[in-house]
Amino acid sequence: MTITTTRVPGVRRVTATLYGYAFLTDFVLLYPVYVLLFADAGLSVGQISSLFVIWSASAILLEVPSGAWADAVSRRLLLCLAPLVTAAGFAVWVLLPSYPAFALGFLLWGAGAALGSGALEALVFTELDRLGAAGRYARVMGRARTAGVVGAAASAPLAAPVLAAGGYPAVAAGSILACLLAAAVATRFPEHRDADGGAGSDEDDLGWAASLRAGLAEARTVPTVRAAVLLVAAVAAGWGALDEYTPLLARDTGLDTATVPLLLLLVWVGTTAGGLLAPAGERLTTRGYAALLCLGALTLAGGALTGHPAGFVLVAVAFGAFQLATVLADARLQARISGPSRATVTSLAGLATDVTIIAVYAGYGLVASGAGNAVAFAAVAVPYLGVALLLIGRRRNRSGPRPDAEPAAVGDTAPATAPPA
Repeated sequence: MTITTTRVPGVRRVTATLYGYAFLTDFVLLYPVYVLLFADAGLSVGQISSLFVIWSASAILLEVPSGAWADAVSRRLLLCLAPLVTAAGFAVWVLLPSYPAFALGFLLWGAGAALGSGALEALVFTELDRLGAAGRYARVMGRARTAGVVGAAASAPLAAPVLAAGGYPAVAAGSILACLLAAAVATRFPEHRDADGGAGSDEDDLGWAASLRAGLAEARTVPTVRAAVLLVAAVAAGWGALDEYTPLLARDTGLDTATVPLLLLLVWVGTTAGGLLAPAGERLTTRGYAALLCLGALTLAGGALTGHPAGFVLVAVAFGAFQLATVLADARLQARISGPSRATVTSLAGLATDVTIIAVYAGYGLVASGAGNAVAFAAVAVPYLGVALLLIGRRRNRSGPRPDAEPAAVGDTAPATAPPA
């Protein structure tokens, strides 16, 4: 569907606000160095992994309830609150640097992530749908993820001099400021949820409990939605967990702490490219999508096992492939949700992802403690090969062609004829 001229300003408001919010949410100077903060405080790899488990557990507890809250009350409100809660966690880290404080900070960060998860995707898809541009969701979210990566990448070169000048407290202060700005930008999101029957429609508001029940029912009883939820978790969890360990992998190549953020720029460049390739990725068949996962798995394992800084070029390629695969899986999910509890269903995908991430954290800690970070990275790459084989196997086992069978990651997403936002 082509967007009419009168609707373009509305689309631009949605996308401009989204890109600004995504950039500021990830413009966190602590990102490249917070694992090093934990290590410098005397924590072992096992203890650091346990913190990541606490982080994911807090998100799991609030993921689906916050999605239902967003459906029942206001998705924009939750997007404003999310970075404020995260900022509080960063403050705790530097005020009381210890394992209990790090755990509390991760509890707050997990709560902030849960508040925004589901609400953001649901708000953006609904607003684009209202403006006749739902088919552009994949490319818009690909660019939003790219904006987030650019934010993280922009923080990397700043982290080193700020750390040198003011230590971890100065890095935390810059991170908190970014969170406050993100909350301010979130107030600019439009919110008209009539397109999917949420608040603001002519129908009665479902309320929190009814929104929760409706979302759970759709994910459980609609096979295409259930499959899309599981695909999101299978694709997003592994590389999402590894992202936290890249500083340790970088330092294992022999680099000093101050140089680590600069090497991570390679990974962020690859991830940026993956987000920008979303429009091309929408044309992938099932086999093409499976090949994308295989590419990510092989380059991830190969790059990590080199033990050399140059290996991060391959790691960057892997992160780019997984970023693209994740964007396409999310787009497929949004295209298949038809009920009023869009944020709740999306949060269920986030819940499944977080549960899987916890398993990755636990496994990573065990493998890395015995065999090192490089071997642990390679081990996490293996399940992606399994997902690729499963997709190809399911494609072959179908008795006949289906209209939505070819684009493995996007499914019902729409026309490439809509103009860019």
